[in-house]
Amino acid sequence: MSENQKPERNDDELDGLARPDRHSPINIHVILLAAIVLIIAFTAYKLYSWNKGVPSDYDPNVQTTDFDIEAMDSIIPLAPDKLEGHEDDGVTTILCLGDDPFSLDQGEGGLAEQIAAKTGATVYNGSFTGTTMAMKNPSYQDWYYLDAFSFPCVAQSLASGDFDTMRRAAGYSYDEAFARTTEMLASLDMRSVDILCVMYDGSDYINGRPCDDPNAPYDVITYTGALRAGVKAIQDTYPYIRIVVMSHTFCHTINEEGHFENGDRVDLGNGTLSHYLQKELDATMDCGVSLIDNFYGSINEDNYLNYMTDYIHFNDAGRELLADRFVQCIFPDLSSGR
Repeated sequence: MSENQKPERNDDELDGLARPDRHSPINIHVILLAAIVLIIAFTAYKLYSWNKGVPSDYDPNVQTTDFDIEAMDSIIPLAPDKLEGHEDDGVTTILCLGDDPFSLDQGEGGLAEQIAAKTGATVYNGSFTGTTMAMKNPSYQDWYYLDAFSFPCVAQSLASGDFDTMRRAAGYSYDEAFARTTEMLASLDMRSVDILCVMYDGSDYINGRPCDDPNAPYDVITYTGALRAGVKAIQDTYPYIRIVVMSHTFCHTINEEGHFENGDRVDLGNGTLSHYLQKELDATMDCGVSLIDNFYGSINEDNYLNYMTDYIHFNDAGRELLADRFVQCIFPDLSSGR
């Protein structure tokens, strides 16, 4: 074969060149294009679903008594050693101290009466209308007789057995219940008392009583100082009495124009209602006594219209709710059986 001659190809070789390979690989560009299309379709579907959202079962017209905020109850049982040497008479006896929640509308719908009905306990009502937890003055002055019925003064009278100041102060009141309640407390055998229940409404906040003084934790002209002083007087003399503090509820204050203002939004100079609650919780924990939180756990900004007659006072349903909370926290076995 010469250099210029091309080799001849047979028919099999020509057929192999002409026919494509039946087992050729899949085109990579087709695969990438399909993947991109799938990703775009999936993304579009997720975006559509997210934008559409899910049906809501929220009904703005529904009224509910459920609470979005958990109550700050602090329930502390009495230490067993506090009962050493104390003889149990077999009867549960509760003494209630405080102001209007206990003192007003006494009778079948009264707070103390409802606690008695729900617990089966013997309940004494030692409350005084229009008083406050804290004193207005550092010591009692006749010109402001209500100080004699503040919590630290009543507690000190119970601890000492000296009711002379309370008797004298009761003579300045036009309310005959002051003298009557004072005599009941003076004759009460404190050895029979098992539980002391203390509740004052938002009167300390409204009357501008200072909430606390970090440098004087037992100052009786402050809300928490008066609480500590009163609790200490009872604990020192009657260590076997379990002390339960029921906090204030929501209430309004009345401004100079006579309009109601939300007590948890208006600071009258010593903090809002929730500030008083937090300091009260701190004080009860310091003293080792129980606190039932009624501000978040009972009557609040959302439901007060159902339970209050005005800016601060309760109707029968409100007092029943407070009594139920007391039973729930202090007598849980009775509450669970209802």
